[in-house]
Amino acid sequence: MKTYLDCLPCFMNQIVRIGRMLNLSEADCFAMMREFAGQFNELELEDPPPKTSIKLYDMINRYTRCEDPFKDIKDESTKKALELYPELKRRVGAASAPLSLAAKFAVAGNVIDFGVASEFDLNAEIDRVVESGAFGRWLEADFFAALNKAEWLLYLGDNTGETVLDRLFIETIVKETATPVTYVVREKPIINDAVLIDAVAAGIDSCAKIISSGCCAPGTVLELCSQEFLNLFHRAPLIVSKGQGNFETLSEVKAPIFFFLKAKCQVVAEHLDVNLGELILTN
Repeated sequence: MKTYLDCLPCFMNQIVRIGRMLNLSEADCFAMMREFAGQFNELELEDPPPKTSIKLYDMINRYTRCEDPFKDIKDESTKKALELYPELKRRVGAASAPLSLAAKFAVAGNVIDFGVASEFDLNAEIDRVVESGAFGRWLEADFFAALNKAEWLLYLGDNTGETVLDRLFIETIVKETATPVTYVVREKPIINDAVLIDAVAAGIDSCAKIISSGCCAPGTVLELCSQEFLNLFHRAPLIVSKGQGNFETLSEVKAPIFFFLKAKCQVVAEHLDVNLGELILTN
């Protein structure tokens, strides 16, 4: 997905919102806005937004003097999700269609995204999934048909905390289909996206092999990924892509990908032809 003109004010809003969240001064936020605006002449609209945002978040790291300024926020997200995990696991185990419910819980976890919002309510999102079924395009039958044929699954993770719901989904996949799973994280911290230590904290190492994509963007920009990851990506019989950033970077790639995400901005919602805030499972 390309960068739309509507994405540019969103980048600026991220600087202000995240700068305040990280307790940067108004002067620092304004300085970052000016610095990023100065890079607009180098911006390519054909690039996906996550590729453009690499420079933005490198700049935020520089101003905070921290390589992982969201670490405390990420740890708290994992803690909150792990508190919910036993009850969610019980509900999945008792469900008439465990894989279906685990998939819905996993996509509900995509609400944990500090690149889009400063706060979230995971409990409310899970209740919304179960009670109202706030789904846009939801190709569950197609995904499960592909899963039943796949020898193994490549699972592209997204946000920390969401990883706990991914773990529950992967555990259910392994239990119900015996399909081996390789779980993919970012190469280094950016926003609240999961890196290796975050995936391990969520317990994913108990049910899947974990690797890095080699990419430092809040998405999967193939030209920036490691050869190890690319070898797996190009031979994967089935790929789960979690979150908006992975969708933005992979939506035009020809591969056996199913996208699990919440449409968190109007640009993505219109691109998918769904309503803002709806939960999506599409290919």
